[in-house]
Amino acid sequence: MSEITRIADQLHRAYEGPAWHGPALAETLAGVTWKTAAQRALAHSHTIWEIVLHLTVWMSVVTRRLEGAEIRTLPPDQDWPAMPEASESAWQSALERLAAAQRNLETVVSRLTDERLDDSILGSVPYSIYTILHGAVQHNLYHAGQIALLKKAG
Repeated sequence: MSEITRIADQLHRAYEGPAWHGPALAETLAGVTWKTAAQRALAHSHTIWEIVLHLTVWMSVVTRRLEGAEIRTLPPDQDWPAMPEASESAWQSALERLAAAQRNLETVVSRLTDERLDDSILGSVPYSIYTILHGAVQHNLYHAGQIALLKKAG
């Protein structure tokens, strides 16, 4: 098995499961209602909904970087987009956009080769494709853990 295939598998498992550590991101989001997603369960924490929007942004950023875009940083309002008016349809739309961002990322990763893993992702910034792909897995799992805690707190 190639290294890119292993990384792609980990990216998929972090989102869809089965993940070694426990529930993957999509599994953690299962059963979250729009009302729970919009609720601020802890003072100074993001809502589950805000985390979903943030994850969607960063899956898309990683995808675009892999396709050659030189996106260095995001302003706070793009990094953590504002929640729309809360409703069932808006929540379902947010979940659908998250799933689409994951599928797009997996599609782009599936086209990579092991030879590209050491390539720089941002020109002069010292991130390799290898590093950003592992970072995407870690980012998804970090926020899946936050979501699990917020579900319990809510």
